[in-house]
Amino acid sequence: MNDLSNKNPDFSENSQDTKDDNHLLQYVQSMNSDIVSQLSQPDSEVARLMERNLRSMLGSLPPEHFGVAITTSREQLGSLLANAMVSGYFLNNAKQRMELERSLLSAATDS
Repeated sequence: MNDLSNKNPDFSENSQDTKDDNHLLQYVQSMNSDIVSQLSQPDSEVARLMERNLRSMLGSLPPEHFGVAITTSREQLGSLLANAMVSGYFLNNAKQRMELERSLLSAATDS
């Protein structure tokens, strides 16, 4: 079996993934800076859902009434953060899809 763990990826390869990444990068670079700024801001609805998700994972005692202290390892904290990031991306993508479907439905009914 060949050991490929030390092989550096060649980003100049013309694989389909690289081509797709270049199209996405070009698309983002062509966007208006105001749109990029708006997309970069966390959505309050998604942020509330993320906060609720994290509270359910960590416990839901209100911090204003309880001195809650959580002890964990570095690996477990990393896993929690990765889970939170994936959940946030999922929720954000779901919200964008919902808004796109609503605008497509609205455009179809207006025609």
